[in-house]
Amino acid sequence: MSEQTGPATSEPAVPENEQPSRQPGPEGTGREETSEESRDGGASNGVSLADILVAVEELWPESLAEEWDAVGLVSGRPSQPVRRILFCVDPVLEVIEEAVTWGADLIVAHHPLLLRGVTSVAANTPKGRAVHRLIESGIALVTVHTNGDSAVGGVSDVLADALGLEAVGPLTKAANGLPEEGIGRVGDLAEVTSLGALAERLFAILPAVAGGVRVSGDRDGLVRRVAVCGGAGDSLFDAVRAAEADVYVTADLRHHPASEARESSVDGRPYLVDVSHFASEWLWLPTAAQALDNVLTDQGHSLDIRVSTTNTDPWDFILTPGED
Repeated sequence: MSEQTGPATSEPAVPENEQPSRQPGPEGTGREETSEESRDGGASNGVSLADILVAVEELWPESLAEEWDAVGLVSGRPSQPVRRILFCVDPVLEVIEEAVTWGADLIVAHHPLLLRGVTSVAANTPKGRAVHRLIESGIALVTVHTNGDSAVGGVSDVLADALGLEAVGPLTKAANGLPEEGIGRVGDLAEVTSLGALAERLFAILPAVAGGVRVSGDRDGLVRRVAVCGGAGDSLFDAVRAAEADVYVTADLRHHPASEARESSVDGRPYLVDVSHFASEWLWLPTAAQALDNVLTDQGHSLDIRVSTTNTDPWDFILTPGED
């Protein structure tokens, strides 16, 4: 059973205690209790981590991951029972503690914990402490990163759906996927709108973060064709221009790529909308949790699946010039 939680927005659509926050997640069964139950009887419905990995591969094939990426099982024994799954963007210590408190057996994270090679996971480093806490708590970790970006129903698909885009296709097609799979998406709004109105719509649907939404372009400029890429997308400008998008929505736009995009624009387009990396990818979590729940239910399994309520955006506050 998938338990959905909603983002904190300027107009919250869910109760305050279900919104992503800086505080640990909702209280649940202590890890000490659930681990004892696991040792005694295992998963009541016989679901193993290996079963979960088959479902994950069905939804987000590892073949869709970029060559530089690190996805799949990070820690955990395939034979271990799984009853509770926590989805998150970042497998940081705060999220791991949320999983421990709730009694999760598995964390499905979007971002890799160990993207680059390491020579030690000693507990005197943040990564090492995370690995130790996972193993000592009996919590497995699976990464669904660029395979989750590229797959149908992935990160950018969810962002495109949230904006109401139609006739959506990938910005760059996957080398080993279906024609509709790939990084980024581009599509059309049902009606022409202003750049300012589009930015306001994004601000309303994304989790509340300190950085807000940054916009480059004429606030009253009209837009219809929209390109999106959840997460860092400043490597896709050529594809955005080739798609003749009026505006590009992505995260982590650096100074020079954004400046060069403005210099090479035609009539100011594509306009740029820069959002939080965390916020742009968080939107996918409830959809991903529900998709996994659906596959497992079809296979006759029943698990508790929850989306993390921890806001892992790294920024806490921002200072901006006042408006007249």
